[in-house]
Amino acid sequence: MTERAGYHEAGRGGNGWTGDESVPRQDPRGVRLAVVTEVRLYREGLVQALACYPMLEVVAVAANLAQSIETLPRHRPDVVLVDAALARQPEVARRLGETCGDAKVIAFAVAECDDEVLACLRGGVCGCIPRDASIDDLVTAIEGAVRGEAPCSPSMAAIAFRELARGAARGVEAARQTALTAREEEICTLLDSGLPNKEIARRLGIEVPTVKNHVHHILQKLSVGTRREAAALLRGSVRGGRTGMRQRI
Repeated sequence: MTERAGYHEAGRGGNGWTGDESVPRQDPRGVRLAVVTEVRLYREGLVQALACYPMLEVVAVAANLAQSIETLPRHRPDVVLVDAALARQPEVARRLGETCGDAKVIAFAVAECDDEVLACLRGGVCGCIPRDASIDDLVTAIEGAVRGEAPCSPSMAAIAFRELARGAARGVEAARQTALTAREEEICTLLDSGLPNKEIARRLGIEVPTVKNHVHHILQKLSVGTRREAAALLRGSVRGGRTGMRQRI
């Protein structure tokens, strides 16, 4: 392959690329990019295609996470493009971003299905580019990421919103299961008055072992270790304007 727009095949040997090549700087005013993918065609193709955009500067490429961690920090990319096969692996995108000084990480060639999109998002990418996107789409996404946006297709955004909604529903259910009952709130209020179990039992007309069971459940639900902590949490809830610990979480 011949050189094109500053791109060269540094490090190329008899077996092809090592995945640890650097690309000479083209324009110091441009957005600095790194490309991370095991697919050689992706590496070569993206470098050549992006060379047509003077505002972009591909400074390095790598074939895997290990090579990226070793190579990319020297080139300080602003944006790292990583293919979906790597991006959907746990923590890969987040580690790439941290390794490159909080660079934006965009996953490309992402299938528009729940499993792949959500795996990439959980891995730490700031945007997802679908498989049928054009180079112009990719460039637009890069520019958006630099501005702090989260580029993705409408269908990918829908997947993300559905997952947020499911997460919110799970949170409501968890809150319902851990909320105090009316009796537990009553006992918690008496605990705040400093009353012992025997006196609480007398006031409520229940047995002392029943009070102890309620106190045990209160501590578990509020994730505290002592009666004093439970009472303090109740006071904080009331001062915060809530009507009771049943609305906690």
